[in-house]
Order: sequence, then structure tokens, then C-alpha cells
Amino acid sequence: MVPPVPASAASSSARFVIDFDPGTVTVARTGPRANGAGHGGAVTVVMVPSLRTRLLYWSCHDDAMCGRYASTRDPATLAVDFDAVDATDGAAPGAHYNVAPTTPVLSVVTRHPRDPQGAPDPDRSVRSIRVMRWGLVPHWAKDPAVGSRLINARTETAADKPAFRDAVARRRCLLPADGWYEWQRGGGHKQPFFITRADGAGLALAGLWSTWRRPDDPAALLVTCAVLTTEAVGPLAEIHDRMPLILPTAAWQAWLDPDSDDPGGLLAPPPENLIHGLELRPVSTAVNHVRQDGPELVHRVEPEQPALLDLDQLR
Repeated sequence: MVPPVPASAASSSARFVIDFDPGTVTVARTGPRANGAGHGGAVTVVMVPSLRTRLLYWSCHDDAMCGRYASTRDPATLAVDFDAVDATDGAAPGAHYNVAPTTPVLSVVTRHPRDPQGAPDPDRSVRSIRVMRWGLVPHWAKDPAVGSRLINARTETAADKPAFRDAVARRRCLLPADGWYEWQRGGGHKQPFFITRADGAGLALAGLWSTWRRPDDPAALLVTCAVLTTEAVGPLAEIHDRMPLILPTAAWQAWLDPDSDDPGGLLAPPPENLIHGLELRPVSTAVNHVRQDGPELVHRVEPEQPALLDLDQLR
């Protein structure tokens, strides 16, 4: 397995040429926009205008998992946390306590660097922080709007689904998060919980990514992602039957390995010891509204109605 670039590279100003679209010639660029791969020339990674204004009341109570999480660490911090290079090139979103589908998010990928002629270097790999849009758009999709319906992928079936199977084999990523939100049903009331590490450290959500090109502008590359979900474990199952697949540090290299086409056992629900380190924190219903986005959303707020969990055991 090819080791990633050491952490010391995270602060380097050197430009790396990353294969962000396998099988194409990638040309590194500098500038205010994130970069991708193109055929024989530089391309611009574009972010299709956000649907956030249409998502003021996005449902967070579907059968997959909630479509909200918090991500407040900046690329420089994440580059150290993930032993990666900051390749956001000034396009990184700011801190968000209420990340919603179809908005730009930070991700972690590992790819083989390519020379200006497009030849990959099989002996080197570069782990980098990248900007993607949440909501996976398969390369064959006719309309990128399909991404708003592909925010999650089930670990049990993703490898068999046309929208996700290529990504499971070739394009896996990590999505850094402070924690995620989930809603517990009960007595006609939906109580939001913020699920985060009790020690305040960040989480790595397992994700899949894809690239899509506009038919009328092949040079414009849209890079999108989806969160993998799995069966809820331990006390999390009392809130919802699904949860995002969270990966421990020891699994990151294997998950991101660009030479491995079978994630195998990494798709299994997280171990109990990882779950025991989580805090299930009741929070305000203000998080129900996408336009609400501030640190107060993750503050503990005792439920207005009795919760179905023993909250004293979850502090």
C-alpha cells in the first residue's frame, strides 16, 4: 500500500497534480477555484448553484438518516488531522453548524499524482482536502439535479446500485464532521439530537464521490459526494435505525487506497468501542430550519417533552 504524503506536506505551498478524474490528463492550476482533471488541458471544478434556498424545510426524518451535519474545522486544521495536503485552493466553505444537501462540503481523498502528460505515478499517492458538493451525481446522469436525491448510500446495497457501484470500487472519500443530527420520533414530537464525540474530536464519515461534466461545457467538472449509511449500533438505534458509517483513524488508509477496489469489511457497522465514545446530545429544534446556522445549534437543550432515552446516561 502506498503511504500518503507526510503531515509536513500540509503546509507546503507546492502544487500537486492529482488524478481527480481517473483515466484523464490532469493539469495543475493555481487561482481562486478548485481544480480537477481534463482531457489535455486545465479544467475548472464548478459548483452548481446551491439549492439551499429551496431546502428551508428539508425533511430530516426519512428512512436513510438525517441529511444534516456540522463541519466547522478549516482546511488547514483538517490537513493536519488527516495527514493531508490542503488542495481547496481558496474554494473551501466556511464553518457550518447546519450543513445541508446540495451545498459545498470538505472531503478527503487519496489519488495518484499525474505528470503534465497524464501518466500516473504508481509509487506515490497524495492525500488531499478537497471541495465537493453533497449529493452524488453519477457521470451518466442527464441532469445534475438528481444529486439532491442521492445524498446517502446504504452500505448493504451501494456496490450493486448503478449510481454508486463505480464509486464504491474507485472513488471513496472521507467527509470530516464535528457530528451529525438525527431526529427521534415519539408522541407526535421529533426531538433533534446532535451526535458527536464526547472528547470534542472530529469524526470521519465514509463517503463516495463522482465527477460529472456538462454536455454543453465538458471542461466544467462537477465533483459530488454521498454519505454512506449503515445499521445503527447500540444506543443510536433508539434514535434512528440508520446512522452514517464512521471510520476510525486506523481504517482511513485502507478506505482511501486508490489501488483497492474492494472495501470489504470496512463497510460493516462501526465497532461498539467507537460508539461508546459518542455523546447523544439533545439540541434545539432550531436546527430544523436550514437557514439557522450557528454554534448555538449544537448546544445542549433539554427536551420540551420527555425523551425516550435516559439522557443522564448520555451526558
